[in-house]
Amino acid sequence: MATASPNTRPDTGPSGKPGTRPSGTQSRGGRGGGDDGEGLIAVTLARTASAVGELLGGLGTALLALVLLALLAVTALTSLLGVGLLLAPLTLRALHALARRERARLGRRGAEVIAPDPPPTRLTAALADPTTRREARWLVRHATVGLLLGTAALLMVISAVRDTTFPLYWRLLPENPTATSFAVGVARSWPDAIAVGLAGFGAIAMLVGLTPGMARLQAAPGRRHLAAGSEVDLQLRVAELTSTRAAALDAHATELRRIERALHDGTQNRLVSVSVLLGAARRQVARDPSRADEILERAQSAAEQALAELRSVSRSILPPVLDDRGLAGALTGLASESPVPCRIDVETRQRCAASVEATAYFVVAEALTNVAKHSGARHTTVTVRTRGGRLLLNVTDDGRGGADAAGGSGLTGIRRRVAAHDGTLRLASPPGGPTTLEVDLPCGT
Repeated sequence: MATASPNTRPDTGPSGKPGTRPSGTQSRGGRGGGDDGEGLIAVTLARTASAVGELLGGLGTALLALVLLALLAVTALTSLLGVGLLLAPLTLRALHALARRERARLGRRGAEVIAPDPPPTRLTAALADPTTRREARWLVRHATVGLLLGTAALLMVISAVRDTTFPLYWRLLPENPTATSFAVGVARSWPDAIAVGLAGFGAIAMLVGLTPGMARLQAAPGRRHLAAGSEVDLQLRVAELTSTRAAALDAHATELRRIERALHDGTQNRLVSVSVLLGAARRQVARDPSRADEILERAQSAAEQALAELRSVSRSILPPVLDDRGLAGALTGLASESPVPCRIDVETRQRCAASVEATAYFVVAEALTNVAKHSGARHTTVTVRTRGGRLLLNVTDDGRGGADAAGGSGLTGIRRRVAAHDGTLRLASPPGGPTTLEVDLPCGT
């Protein structure tokens, strides 16, 4: 089996082969260097927008957490007088409700946070309940660190918008206006205003560089404290493996049905036609040899079509191009056939199991088909990385967005295949785009 060399970034030429595109040309599956840059910018902006959205969403729950933390403090203090005992059940229900809301928010933005058993709302039971204690620890961290991170993201967004556009409206402000969003400096001339605009671009750079890490830091306490505790990890793992096993069997059965339909409706009919034509030709040999030649020619054509359909079915089971050219070359071939210009960026430090690479190939093929049919996109970027024994796949397009992971058979098929390998799938497709499909698969052995 051929191996994909590390740090390969195949480009697609008119022939669909890497490295054969002349300078300045554009194929259906590849674009020039400028468009590659546009694709990279689109991916970066999409990640930044997703991180900012996650931080601002976390800011909303952090504000609620701050209010609830104050209510908990009041309840604890007034419990000494007996009044707080009446507030305790209400406060505990509010804590559990906010924790459920945060689990749902984190699940929309990444891997699902599986909730433990419903915690108690009675004070005596709650004091000894490990889930309630973990939720309380999350509340303190989210109301402090989470609030600060969300507020910082909001201020950076405001600063980026305000300072970048400052040269457009500074002349309309009162005399000697404060220049920057940080109340530093006074704009008295055009150079001052332009300097403020450049500071706005610095705020944009901070957004791009810092917000992904800030979003992970804000979400970390929720993913650590709001998930089921270690005492139920084994049960959850058994349930997860049962679910993925069912998904694998379902995907296998679906694939068998597809192959059966392809063989029955296509290849079998062609072979029956060949048999009938050969019988007719045999009868015509003695009567009209010229007519027999015509029938044999039709039989040969039907046999060739049957062979072509057999090859198509066999390639759909495990594409030979994965063996011949590796995942990078196989994806490059897919990009060359895509009606939407597609950029392929692959860095593989190791080969994955054949079934995993076949699943990655299927995911990209289905995703590019969906992009061509539904998105109205002008450009697509496929990024593949291997990190820590995992295959990370990202497909981003600049289309209209609005894709629903539960709304189509194509995405359902992708989800089943990914689940069969104990992988995860994440889809972000806000109205107006861009759409980002992220798949995380174990490389296997």
